[in-house]
Amino acid sequence: MAETTRLTVAVTGPTGTFGLALVPMLERDERVGRVIGIARRPFDPAARGWSKLEYRRGDVRDPDALRACFEGADVVVHLAFQVMTGNEETARAINVDGTLGAFDAAVAAGARRFVYASSVAAYGFHRDNPVGLTEDWATRPAGRLLYAQEKAELEHALQRAAARNPGTDVYLLRPPIVLGPDAAGGKQVLPAALAPVVPLVRAVMRGLPAPPVVVPDLPLQFVHQEDVARALLLCVLGAGPPGAYNIAADDVVSLVDVARALGLRPVRMPGAPVAAASRVIARVPHLPSRMAWVETMAHPAIMDTTKARTVLGWSPRHSALDALGETF
Repeated sequence: MAETTRLTVAVTGPTGTFGLALVPMLERDERVGRVIGIARRPFDPAARGWSKLEYRRGDVRDPDALRACFEGADVVVHLAFQVMTGNEETARAINVDGTLGAFDAAVAAGARRFVYASSVAAYGFHRDNPVGLTEDWATRPAGRLLYAQEKAELEHALQRAAARNPGTDVYLLRPPIVLGPDAAGGKQVLPAALAPVVPLVRAVMRGLPAPPVVVPDLPLQFVHQEDVARALLLCVLGAGPPGAYNIAADDVVSLVDVARALGLRPVRMPGAPVAAASRVIARVPHLPSRMAWVETMAHPAIMDTTKARTVLGWSPRHSALDALGETF
């Protein structure tokens, strides 16, 4: 790292899934001298033993709050994002307007780097997407899933904004479903896909014999929140050049593996009919926002992580199944 002085790092959403894993790493790293966090909820850093973090209550929709938080920051890490919401207007204000406002505030503060937690969903779930997506494959809005649409839109907007502001490098991390002990988003999305088998899982947890259950054989990638945090830290430190990086656990699993890990006896169902049905359902008019997540099963979203390994110097320490076990 070229810097000779300790970094001041501002983090939006330090109390979320990524933040709870990243902040302890920032606390321990001697190259980081000061951490400023902003989020809406009440939070006491001392309760977690954090001494570097200066916590401020604020909203990413408030430009004044962002400017005050980012003052003097060398790096801004933007983690604040609303995954599940029934109100599209609120989601857009937080996710799209809030992200672009955070970038503008970072530029105004003179930050050298802006690190954004994007998603594999930015690629969309298009039938011509290769299995083994690399970073040079186009990110394209999904057909129905608002979360994925916003992720693709924001990547394009941030790349344009970076071109207009060459003094602030933009790093984009694209994880798949993030799991781990604090993975609220993963716990919402994954059980939604497994809702029909939840009663069976509970029965197994009570010690009853595991019944057979039909499960579609659809491939999935997971990543542990600590591995995401390690990638974020590398971006904070400027370990590699700015740009997009795919990150995921080494092992690609399937819903069959997930069911088996939960103690069930899965009966494999071919994935192709489920994918076809998902594409049909995703085109239904006036589909409720939570039902739109069915689009994620329309085509596998499996990434190649070679660039993160060879250019950023990152590699995962947790397997997908280990991450799953820690989540549940």
